[in-house]
Amino acid sequence: MRTRTEVSAGGVVFRLSPQGGCHVALVLTHEGRWQLPKGWIEDGESPEAAAVRESREEAGVESEAVGPLDTIEYWYRSTYDPEPARVHKFVHFFLLRYLGGSTDGHDDEVQDAGWFEIGEAERSLAFKDERRIIAMAREALVRVLQEREAT
Repeated sequence: MRTRTEVSAGGVVFRLSPQGGCHVALVLTHEGRWQLPKGWIEDGESPEAAAVRESREEAGVESEAVGPLDTIEYWYRSTYDPEPARVHKFVHFFLLRYLGGSTDGHDDEVQDAGWFEIGEAERSLAFKDERRIIAMAREALVRVLQEREAT
């Protein structure tokens, strides 16, 4: 079996409520898993731009990058190509501020998309590494909120 490397990017799109709460956008895959929006980086595209684009396509929302969170890596067996392959995957995640749009506008790559309170999002995610990314986003958001209060 051949081996290949794939590089993707994704984001934790957040929106703050006037009451001080925080919600993040998640997508429901056709396999029935809640995940963060993410996808392949296109030729000539930066990881940050790919994260914003994938969040728009998969979650239906416009966002802007606040900063990087972390990169996760894992292995999986690809069965979507004519010849199966072992894939070493890297996904760069970014904290993304919600600008507009509706999760109803997601594309057909996902079954559904929705807003989750950040703690509920962390509990709903299918993968441990993505739960860790949400925890990192929560820490970064505490700093964002502290800076907002200081101004």
